[in-house]
Amino acid sequence: MHRSKRIASRWAHAALTGLALIVALAAPGAHAQTSVRLLVGSPAGGAIDIYARIVNDHMSRSLGLPVLIDNKPGANGNIAAQAVVDGPADGNLIWIGAQSMLEINPHAYTNLRWKVSDFTPLLKGVEIPLVLAAHPSVPAESLDELVAWIKRSPGKLSYASYGVGTASHFLGFQFAERFGLDLTHVPYRGSGPQSADLLAGHALFGFTQIPNVTPHVPDKRLKAIAMTGERRSRLLPQTPTMAELGHGELTGAVWFGLLIKAGAPKAMETRLMSAAKAAHDDPAIRAKLEAQGFDVSGLSGPEFLASISQQSERWARIVKATGFKAE
Repeated sequence: MHRSKRIASRWAHAALTGLALIVALAAPGAHAQTSVRLLVGSPAGGAIDIYARIVNDHMSRSLGLPVLIDNKPGANGNIAAQAVVDGPADGNLIWIGAQSMLEINPHAYTNLRWKVSDFTPLLKGVEIPLVLAAHPSVPAESLDELVAWIKRSPGKLSYASYGVGTASHFLGFQFAERFGLDLTHVPYRGSGPQSADLLAGHALFGFTQIPNVTPHVPDKRLKAIAMTGERRSRLLPQTPTMAELGHGELTGAVWFGLLIKAGAPKAMETRLMSAAKAAHDDPAIRAKLEAQGFDVSGLSGPEFLASISQQSERWARIVKATGFKAE
């Protein structure tokens, strides 16, 4: 009987403990973390989406939580950025930001409702050069041949970019200005749709991201005319850089990184940064990223923020020179 009372007492204690936990979770202001969302400001299939899907599973294992991809395309990432800013500062929303979104948008958009200081940068994940790519119907194999072909049809041709106000847009503008070309700009809603139209021949040429080009060069479905990186890509070793060809002003790379809303608990910030670093340091993940043409950066925290500020000055000058304003 004495033993039965002890067992009954233990069950009663367990029941009360469970009830207390339920009450605590149901109480106003209580929060139980169930998942983390990676907000991607472009459609599925683009380079930034590919990057997010490579790192999210590893981060999920590190955090012990589902890490979900949430595509919110539009306005060159501003819709995704605003969703993070409008959400709680708890670290459960991670913005996969890109170079153009953080270094160009603040100078190009007159009605932004967010600013860089609204975010805490965690990690610059990867960097990639752009490729001046062309459909195989374009009768040019080199930069000089492409320029000569365009000049024979002044005002009749257009270049495709993967978005208004992106590096793809402004490099196209600089390209036309450098060679005195009369081109119309046709922007797409991400590198996925842009590369799809390049492959279909609806767009004939433009600066696009290397993961969208490399699979199609060997079978001649796309031509890689020139790279914007500081050195040749290991994936396109036969393609010269703009700098090699004497056009260093057309050099530039884009990056993708992870940011959260400023003001998140320090413990959560540290936890997320640790999970992000672990993913990018994992040899299997690095191999997948490098196979896509990404170069793993690993720049984090204050150093990441400093690089954003430095490059922002360069793009501010270019945006001002073009007189471009996005609405």
